[in-house]
Amino acid sequence: MDGAHGARSTHRPGPAAPGSDFAGVDLSALLELAVQVGTQTARMLVEDRPATIEFGVKSSPTDVVTEMDTRAERMLLERISAVRPDDGYLGEEGASRAGTSGVRWVLDPIDGTVNYLYATPGWSVSIAAEVAGEVAVGVVVIPTYGEVFAAVRGRGATRNGAPISVSSPVSLAQSLVGTGFGYDAARRRRQGEVLARLVPLVRDVRRAGAASVDLCSVACGRLDAYYERGLAPWDLAAGGLIAREAGARVEGLHQVPASVDLVIAAAPAVFGALHDVLAPLRPDLD
Repeated sequence: MDGAHGARSTHRPGPAAPGSDFAGVDLSALLELAVQVGTQTARMLVEDRPATIEFGVKSSPTDVVTEMDTRAERMLLERISAVRPDDGYLGEEGASRAGTSGVRWVLDPIDGTVNYLYATPGWSVSIAAEVAGEVAVGVVVIPTYGEVFAAVRGRGATRNGAPISVSSPVSLAQSLVGTGFGYDAARRRRQGEVLARLVPLVRDVRRAGAASVDLCSVACGRLDAYYERGLAPWDLAAGGLIAREAGARVEGLHQVPASVDLVIAAAPAVFGALHDVLAPLRPDLD
């Protein structure tokens, strides 16, 4: 982070609310479990990473899954289910169960699989807990950064236990913006066209390669804004909650909820300006 960027003032959210339950569920207990299993799984992925990683192809030649993705998802499910056997879950690598408790875990065992495959920093283990259909707890563990981001609905967000908040950029022209690209070649071409129109209007652009990492970067002020089309629920759930609880606006175009069509996450000071640049470019279309 350059000196000018790091010297900006920041918006700070209010104090965290007391540990009240939501829909009769102890959110503090869900958070503790998510942090525990997330850090354990991240540690396994670092310590047991093989020198040569076997991988397969999913939706396109650039959309890959490794043996470690499936191993990590299995580890997450086993350790969560051992404590909460009645919960449902949805995992990127195919795990799915309705459950009977009203709690569903949304899991991305390795967000940024290509980063992991290439030993590039910036991949994460992303864990969210939905209660009565709403994301109530989010944890993103980024072991290559030594960071654990966490949030509970209505209680703010933290990084390694310390409260965090979004930045307060002066203008869109002084904002650092993150984005990502889909796996389909036609979509990537379209996303490149949108980005080409945006680049002259901002300070600079970053592409980390993991949506949860980008959303957490907005939450702690490492990015002023982020947008991307094509995020699945496991890409958005935990990081989206963390960004919102840190003070970001997380929406689609024209005040619709963030979805697979488009996610814009930004400090309130620049959300409107970024939205108004993006809207006529239709980043929600391929």
